[in-house]
Amino acid sequence: MFPEIARDDIFRLETRRLWLRWPRASDAPAIERYSRLYEVARHTARIPHPYPAGSAERFVFAAREANAAGRALTLVVTTARDPREAIGAVSVEARGEDRLTLGYVLSPEAWNKGFATEAVEAIVEASFTLTRAVEINAAVHLDNPASGRVLEKAGFAHVGEGLEGAPARGGMVESHRFQLSRAAWSASRERAHPLPPRDGATIERAHEIP
Repeated sequence: MFPEIARDDIFRLETRRLWLRWPRASDAPAIERYSRLYEVARHTARIPHPYPAGSAERFVFAAREANAAGRALTLVVTTARDPREAIGAVSVEARGEDRLTLGYVLSPEAWNKGFATEAVEAIVEASFTLTRAVEINAAVHLDNPASGRVLEKAGFAHVGEGLEGAPARGGMVESHRFQLSRAAWSASRERAHPLPPRDGATIERAHEIP
């Protein structure tokens, strides 16, 4: 699904404060450091607790393989000040021909700073720009309202509830489900960055005001 430009490990996304780049073998210690924390793992759909030895290395290998194949785009989150230190990860994975599923995780020291919203907005823009996806889906556990607010700030709409995986809790948990369509994303961009009026349009509208 993802084109050649995203399948090279020099690919990265830059925001005001963050760099989002391909994971490297050298990121494994930082990934393990936050993944082994229960307060992090409990809110994810894939991280088990306890975190098995070697899992970070396997995550890096699997992410790079999926990126290279174009099946997904998984990037580690770093600060622009220190792009060598991973403080989290964000990913979008293909679900069929035209849908993506979003996931993300941040280390506790990066919480409550707006980094999650910044990272999510960046990968959403890349996803709709680089692919033909018609929608991106995501889910957050009911007891994780902070992640729900992140998705809402990024334009996602709440579409219902259901059971989602929580390996750190040993099974499935009730979760909110969110969705962002390409049409909604495009409309929000147009509102945020309106096109300038055509020549004379501002004057013509002004003349219509009684």
